[in-house]
Amino acid sequence: MSAGGVEIEVGGGKPPGRRLLAYRWLLLVGAAVAVLDQLTKAWIMRRLAFDTYGEGTGAITVVRGFLYLVHRGNTGAAWSLFLGRSVPLAIFASVTLAAIFVWRHTLGLKAASNQVCFGLLCGGIVGNLTDRLRHGYVTDFIDVHIGRYVYPTFNVADCGICVGIGLYLVMSLRKSP
Repeated sequence: MSAGGVEIEVGGGKPPGRRLLAYRWLLLVGAAVAVLDQLTKAWIMRRLAFDTYGEGTGAITVVRGFLYLVHRGNTGAAWSLFLGRSVPLAIFASVTLAAIFVWRHTLGLKAASNQVCFGLLCGGIVGNLTDRLRHGYVTDFIDVHIGRYVYPTFNVADCGICVGIGLYLVMSLRKSP
């Protein structure tokens, strides 16, 4: 197709199925994280009453003094930042997913290692976005205590987001001169 003497390639020259295959690791890892996140949250919702927190309330002790399964709702972001801002955070999550799609070439998403990183990130974003759209909050259930320090409660999606970003940063720093 020509526009003002400039050749424009429509559709990337590959059939849609081939273009999707080029991002198979991103799609597979992203889907796995989002599905695992939603399955674990559904299990917690069936097993524990909402706002179950602490040993005396019915929380599940995995390792006493260290790891518990609880049922909390978070209308904010990480560490409950922006508490009560679930709608703006849902919009931000959607814009982030769109930005990753638009800048996929710049982000180097043809490389399988980058696809794994962004699959973890996108799967986590989709998992938490699903919660925000369905419930108006994100379900958190993993509660870690290290001595007197109580780490903010989190979920599988949060793990995907943090690990994906961390791996991408480490790989980016290793590639730098």
